Amino acid sequence: MKIVSTPIAGLFVIEPVLHRDDRGFFARCWDRDALMQAGLDTDLHIGAITFNHHAGTLRGMHYQKEPFAETKIVRVTRGAIFDVAIDLRKTSATYRQWFGVALSAQNYRQFYIPKGFAHGYLTLEPDTELAYFLSAPYAPDHAAGVRWDDPAFAIDWPGKVNVIAPRDAGYADYQP
Repeated sequence: MKIVSTPIAGLFVIEPVLHRDDRGFFARCWDRDALMQAGLDTDLHIGAITFNHHAGTLRGMHYQKEPFAETKIVRVTRGAIFDVAIDLRKTSATYRQWFGVALSAQNYRQFYIPKGFAHGYLTLEPDTELAYFLSAPYAPDHAAGVRWDDPAFAIDWPGKVNVIAPRDAGYADYQP
């Protein structure tokens, strides 16, 4: 695995190292020791999948408040997405900045999103499926979000939003 830094501290793209032969390839997508050596949270509690029928489906921008703040590792198992994380850590030098990365079943990348970030994605292909690994249980009373098109963040989405849940579309303007 190759752990690649982004312009935002604590946010990483994890790229597999493919070991190929006549049968195909083998690659690690989880290596606790390598992740710990890089200072990443390896205390994962939940594994989940999500499926999206249509290209242009936007999910997000979600996060959980303390004490249920969560680290996420996201991987696409079918299709493709543009995955985004917004730094909501008020003491961070990159507070309110966002970073996006293309994840697909073809590039095998994973996105490591630490506590203190809002997360969401736009599907780029129909029938897109993601696998999530989360460091905390879901706590509905601590669930929160920011709007995907809030001018406070000015996310440059690479496509049109065709499908979005009313909750995700209806978050108020961000108030720090």
